[in-house]
Amino acid sequence: MRKRLVSTAVALAAVGALAVPGAALADSGTASDSGTGRPPAVQVLTDGSRAGTAVVSGQNEPGTRLRIDGVRTASAHTLDVDYQVQETGYWCGPAATRIALSARAAPPSQSALAAQLGTTEAGTDHISQVTGVLNANLGTGWYETKEMPNDPPSQAQKDLLWNDVVLDIDNNYPLVTNIVAPPGNQPPGYPSDQTIYHYFSVIGYDDANRTVLIADPASFGGNQIYWLSFDQLATLIPPKGYAA
Repeated sequence: MRKRLVSTAVALAAVGALAVPGAALADSGTASDSGTGRPPAVQVLTDGSRAGTAVVSGQNEPGTRLRIDGVRTASAHTLDVDYQVQETGYWCGPAATRIALSARAAPPSQSALAAQLGTTEAGTDHISQVTGVLNANLGTGWYETKEMPNDPPSQAQKDLLWNDVVLDIDNNYPLVTNIVAPPGNQPPGYPSDQTIYHYFSVIGYDDANRTVLIADPASFGGNQIYWLSFDQLATLIPPKGYAA
């Protein structure tokens, strides 16, 4: 067990509707649980791993599924996960939790996870609830709740986050992060006139480019799988936290 920290967070996100021109497209299927067959696979390093590189966009109806193939190179490591667009505007927590679980097991449906998380129309209340549900479904004590209360984060908090990203991805555990994305500091496709409270999963990193691979269940603007700079991720989490 690693040192455990606890944080409080509220998340709520709407599902996007537009595709990003020029981004890679993939055929996809819609399914609410893992028992309906293996969805189409997507390669994540085809267009590189620089921040802002979109891996998948479009085909973003609620429940749309894609299989993201893991890759290991000299500098990059990404995980094989079962991605699914969140099925309601307030199920980002269950959907991000499902993505993380899929790296290691056949995950429950979003509705089942929403019940386990205590998710309501106001979202998933605490990142610690995600931590508990991840451990309960995997039967492990790997995941801990890490808080990042300082905004901007301290260098020590940023160092811990990067170390957690590398440690978790290298051990096949995606992270689930609770973010606050205000106008002027948002991932691609987010509504630029709104502050978005949200959960998404970190499923890879590239040490050379200092980027992280995001599996974003909201699919804002059709952005589902994309590379984000680590520095931006570190500014999005405060004052919330993450499960790692």
